[in-house]
Amino acid sequence: MTNSGPDDVAGRYEEVRDRIRVAAERGGHDPKRVFLVAVTKNATPSQVRILHRMGQVDFGESRMQHFVRMASQIDEFRSRQQELHAGGDLPESIRWHFIGHLQRNKVRRVLSTARLVHSIDSLKLAEEIQAAHRDDEPSTEILIQVNISGERSKQGIAPAATPHLVDQVQTMLGVRVRGLMCMAPKTEDLDEVRQVFRRGRELFSEVRQVVAGDSFNLLSMGMSNDYEIAVECGANVVRVGRAIFGDGTESEATTEATAAGT
Repeated sequence: MTNSGPDDVAGRYEEVRDRIRVAAERGGHDPKRVFLVAVTKNATPSQVRILHRMGQVDFGESRMQHFVRMASQIDEFRSRQQELHAGGDLPESIRWHFIGHLQRNKVRRVLSTARLVHSIDSLKLAEEIQAAHRDDEPSTEILIQVNISGERSKQGIAPAATPHLVDQVQTMLGVRVRGLMCMAPKTEDLDEVRQVFRRGRELFSEVRQVVAGDSFNLLSMGMSNDYEIAVECGANVVRVGRAIFGDGTESEATTEATAAGT
């Protein structure tokens, strides 16, 4: 699948949204409570603008430079539209998600743009976010990345250590833990994928009940190849890029070990 033209992107986007709705209903969940994050790794700015005009507000990126560049280009476009047409038919805002592995020395650059960071996997990284926080700014919203599949190639904290990390981060005034992010193994065995997502949902429910409370309400699971199963299993955030934008010039596998997914 190569990068798609405008009509293809719009059609694929609608198809993904429809599949999310069907999967949520199949799993007994409310489709309106499932957030689609359109991952822009292989997207062009014009394709992002098309989806934004269609009402898509959540966009994600796993690479730092592309994240900053894409967000800047789209924000500039929005500013021009505001000046020329008083906003026109654009949604009110874009919520940018950083979904890749976050290096501690890049934290400040991400925080200036990201609405939600999906990939916090250590206390040190959370402390770096806390150190970058300014008192006049809202707390940074994060997800704890959990290596729920136990694969060595995956980033993330061990499931058993998750409640303790959430408890520690909750004491930080500049950081707000909103939930968990998990990835399934790259396999053709859909039963294995389903089992991993179910474990992720169980861990999420346990941490929410025992440690975190009601504000802990986001479970980010599922990418282009498994988002329907993730939604069935209770994910309310899915990260989909290839199924909307195509493959572009890069293989999805090149960032599988370090990115939080497309």
